[in-house]
Amino acid sequence: MNKPTKKNHRRPPPKHYQRFKREFPAVVAAYEQLGHACHWHGPLDPKMRELIKIGIAIGAGLETGTRAHTRLALDAGATPEEIRHAALLATTTIGFPAMMRAMTWVNDVLEK
Repeated sequence: MNKPTKKNHRRPPPKHYQRFKREFPAVVAAYEQLGHACHWHGPLDPKMRELIKIGIAIGAGLETGTRAHTRLALDAGATPEEIRHAALLATTTIGFPAMMRAMTWVNDVLEK
């Protein structure tokens, strides 16, 4: 499982998610169970999975997801350089301006 790090970068889920969870607990439970099954199904370690999730979030243009997975990558042992490299790799797929937008989200988390 995840190795503990000196600093835990996790935050509580966003308020909208918490409200949705209160209103639709069965849906959230099923979603979280699916996420757990996907994460632990294959051979990728937690750090690699979080770096991949950063790339997916960036490609989808998801600011909150990019920020969340940047924090989770740090918690999984990724270095700031590895995380920035994951973001940089988006350049040739989504374009320079979109990568730069995402890099600001990443750096906002890394520089806190």
